[in-house]
Amino acid sequence: MKMQAEVIREGELEKRSDSLFQLWKKKLVVLTKDSLSLFPDGHKRAKGKELGFGSILKVDCVERTGKYIYFTIVTKDRKEIDFRCPDQSCWNASITMALIDFQNKRAIQDFKSRQEMDKMLLFAMPQRSLPSPWRLVLC
Repeated sequence: MKMQAEVIREGELEKRSDSLFQLWKKKLVVLTKDSLSLFPDGHKRAKGKELGFGSILKVDCVERTGKYIYFTIVTKDRKEIDFRCPDQSCWNASITMALIDFQNKRAIQDFKSRQEMDKMLLFAMPQRSLPSPWRLVLC
């Protein structure tokens, strides 16, 4: 059973479809500290698509027009997903800040894991002294 993550923000975004006509489709979006979930037609009961921040490289291509802010989420496998939101909603900033927070926490976690691994390796290595012919004699 998956734990329910704390919701940072919830609302509506438009996602550009992958179809030939590339139509804009409204999605209910739920932003948490670990992911961005997209639900079709504004219904959370429907099966949604979760974009985990571990699979997102960056939020890119921010462009502001009179009515909308357009932005692209780039995944680690270089897939680009285009979104737009009303000018004053600043969804792009909310997603970017949550992604940066996730990446910073992951970097700290990785650093601490490497430190622990280095400590374990250091203490696991036998402490040997060199045999007598190899010892340095200082004059």
